[in-house]
Amino acid sequence: MFMLHLLLAAPQSADGGGGLLMTLLPLILIFAVFWFFIIRPQKQREQEREDMISALNKGDKVVTAGGIHGEVTQIDDDSLLLKVDNNTKLRVQKSAISSGPQMEKKAKEKAE
Repeated sequence: MFMLHLLLAAPQSADGGGGLLMTLLPLILIFAVFWFFIIRPQKQREQEREDMISALNKGDKVVTAGGIHGEVTQIDDDSLLLKVDNNTKLRVQKSAISSGPQMEKKAKEKAE
């Protein structure tokens, strides 16, 4: 309460400008910069990744976060069965998928 009183009673400049607004303006600008350059793009990338994972089908080629390349052979609620080699299959969590067919298409479109 005391700090609020100090902010409201802050001495104003000679031209009568708003002391509280000038005090909070830098903080508002910093938050706006963080929002538009860091938080918002990260949320968009995460949404695109979730959409890609939910749109996976059998036969799609994917890459896991660990760098394992494989082909989707079975899709369960929270995991995938990947065919890595002729006689090798791995079960991985859907959250471990880092790229798939839609992500590769978008990367090619951006490169062109």
